[in-house]
Amino acid sequence: MNEHPQPFGDRYSLSLEQSLQELQEKIQQHKEELAGLQRDDGHSRRNLSAVGRGPFEVMKGAFEQVTGEPPFVPFSGSVLPALLALRKTHETIMESRAYLSSQEASLDQVKRRLENEEANLADQMLLQQSLEKRIQSLRDEAESRMELTPEQAAKERLDELRQKKKHYDLETSKLLKALRKFVDNYLAAQLAAEDLGGPVVGDMMEVDSDQLVAGFNAQGRPMKPKSKPDEDKRQRRLEEVWGLPQEDGRDKRGDVDEAAAAGREMRELTEQLLNQLVEAGGDSTAAHVKLAKETAAARFLVRSKVAQFHPRDATRLKLIDFGRELDD
Repeated sequence: MNEHPQPFGDRYSLSLEQSLQELQEKIQQHKEELAGLQRDDGHSRRNLSAVGRGPFEVMKGAFEQVTGEPPFVPFSGSVLPALLALRKTHETIMESRAYLSSQEASLDQVKRRLENEEANLADQMLLQQSLEKRIQSLRDEAESRMELTPEQAAKERLDELRQKKKHYDLETSKLLKALRKFVDNYLAAQLAAEDLGGPVVGDMMEVDSDQLVAGFNAQGRPMKPKSKPDEDKRQRRLEEVWGLPQEDGRDKRGDVDEAAAAGREMRELTEQLLNQLVEAGGDSTAAHVKLAKETAAARFLVRSKVAQFHPRDATRLKLIDFGRELDD
């Protein structure tokens, strides 16, 4: 008995060589059989040429010979069955991968459709809940009014309107305070920079007072701040850009800088637009405000889709009535 068994790799190589030799012998055997059949076919054709049944006799003999022989079975240690199984497994894996790849697009499409349907279902459920609440409130209101006299119903309705007006006035005050805070703390400096030839609002989020005092070059970039800026030149620029009063004496102008001037201009413009919209009473043609000149504040409101210029007069501006469609 061999005390030193062969390594697995050597045994595998030996088995592979044996299987290859077996297949080659089988191929040689089939070649010899084929040559013999071809010789027999020649004799049969010469003998049966008159009858015309040579090819059929050859095929019959070959079929009987093949069916009579036992099928080819590799020897017990052959790797041929494993190779055939491996090839079949590899083909199955490749076909499965190809099928999965072909189904990925369909799967993604189905997932997106499912997400859309789920979102639509959620919207419909919310809408249904809102409608049910509204219907119930209308029923309760109708039942309560049936028990009231006309005078009582009118008084109750008047009280409701007063409460709503009080609520709307309070919310309006909160919104105006929030708008003023937003303008003073965030927007004013950016508006001033745009009015002075700097970047458009939103392109430069951090603008300090030194940059506003120094100004901007022709490319819209901040210029280098000076150690001692010319205050007279600065005040003339404030008067030219934002139209500050030109009285003598700083005490009448107050301690006004570029950001404060731009913020004041924005607040005054929004106040004019709001008042004009209220006075118009729903007439969109009467809701425009006449502008002395185009400013960064006006352009910002237009870009924000809060206001719009008149289609034939760029000096007239109005707030967008969000209850109506945009003008063509």
